Order: sequence, then C-alpha cells, then structure tokens
Amino acid sequence: MQTLRLNSRGDSVVFLQELLNKVGYNLPGTSFFGTLTDTAVKDFQRKSGLVADGIVGVKTWTRLIQQSDFAKPEFSDKFLSEQDLIDFAAEYGLELALVKAVNEVESRGKGFLIDGRTKILFEGHEFWRQLKAIGLQPESLSNESNKDILYPRWVRTFYSNGPGEYRRLERAQQLIPSNPAVSTAALSSASWGSFQIMGYHAKPLGYPSVEAFVDRMQTHEREHLAAFGKFIVVNRLLNHLKNKDWEKFARGYNGPGYKQNKYDEKLARAYKKYSEQ
Repeated sequence: MQTLRLNSRGDSVVFLQELLNKVGYNLPGTSFFGTLTDTAVKDFQRKSGLVADGIVGVKTWTRLIQQSDFAKPEFSDKFLSEQDLIDFAAEYGLELALVKAVNEVESRGKGFLIDGRTKILFEGHEFWRQLKAIGLQPESLSNESNKDILYPRWVRTFYSNGPGEYRRLERAQQLIPSNPAVSTAALSSASWGSFQIMGYHAKPLGYPSVEAFVDRMQTHEREHLAAFGKFIVVNRLLNHLKNKDWEKFARGYNGPGYKQNKYDEKLARAYKKYSEQ
C-alpha cells in the first residue's frame, strides 16, 4: 500500500478516509489528507497501540483493514483478476499490455466502496441537462437548498466522493418524488464504476435501461470492464487503442481536458511498462 501523510492526495487517500469512517470516524471523502484526516489517523494509531505519527504505512494500513469490513471476502470477490484482463484482451483483439495500461490509467483503482456499493460521482451540471431533456425547467427547481446537486455548469466544489456521492444522488432522485423520470434523470447524471461510465450512456451501450445498467454495475468490476468495452466500440475508440494512438484515444475517452491531465502520456508510459514485463 502507498504510504500516506499530511498533504497527500489521490484515490488512496479516499480509500483511507473510507476505512477510517468504517471504524468510527466521520470524514468527508475529499481525496486530500488534511488536518481532519491527520487527527483521525493519529487518534486511530493511538487507540490501536501504534506510534501516533500520522504516517499511514504498512502497520497502520494493516490495522485499519483488519478492523474494517474491507477484510471480508464479499468485497474482495468483486475485484478484477488477471484472468478478467486476459479474457477482455482476447475478446477485443488487444494486447494484454494495452488492457493493463488502460486499467491502470483510466480506472479509479477500486470500483467499490467498503460498504459494497460501486463507486459513483454525481454531476449536478449533467442533472441540469437531463432535467431539461425530460421537459422540466431546472431554473425553476434550483434553490439554495439543492445548489450542490443542481447547477448549470461543471464545478468541482460539490464533490464529496465515497458514500457522500450516494447521498447527493438520493437527494436528486427525490427532487420531485411524484415523477419517476426525475429519478432516472438522476441515475443518468452519475458516473458508475471503475471506468466512470456515465449513466446516460446505458441505452446507447445496449443496456435495456439506466436502472438495469446501474444494477449490473453493482455486481463486479468485471461488469465495469464490460461496460468500458462496449463504450470504446460504440464510440469508435477501439482502433485508436489497437493502433496505440494515445492522443485520439485519450481525447475520445477523456474529452478535451485529456492534454491538461496528460492522459495520453500516462497511457504511453503505462503501455511501455507492461509491454516490457
């Protein structure tokens, strides 16, 4: 496990915060190791008979995993295996090194929360667009109490990560309880699983409904990988991946911000690493 400390960032910090919450703390899933997380880590270390230095190394990770439900097999049984990647490579005619590179760069590292639900990220600006698509006026529905779930333009401010994203989703689903189309619009406005496939892609990818797609995403990371495969075929990205055209693949999968986040460069480096193994 990665060693973490004050000011660390990334998915490993979100996982740490999940584990700490599972053993009794109440931290937002910010992906930033700030003073709240530092205080919780030191308190946990102190109570667990460890050196209370705020550094999350092997010993602290081990105690946290032992004391949380993450150690139970029903969670680890949902993770991708080497064979899953081999099967996917064979199905799509890809080098295994390519599949491993994409899995490293484009997936979120772990597709499920400790409580067994798949990881999601709710997008309030997309909810705005989805409500318009079903004939509602989001301008008339937006107010101070729901500003974190309904807004016209993308902002990072309201992300809460982890279980907090489900709370945002559930509030969006209940925006108009008498209208089931609003609940569907909310499900369509979240990204689901390891490869962050938006719910509104469900029908174009061949799922009978958004609800059916969501049910599949809750079962196994293998289903997340399957959705990714459908996505790259429908969006004509498979050949870019086969040809190792990192820029075209990254642009198609990540959008115009791919260059700023260097996804093309990350994919190239990851492929080189796996192709040399």
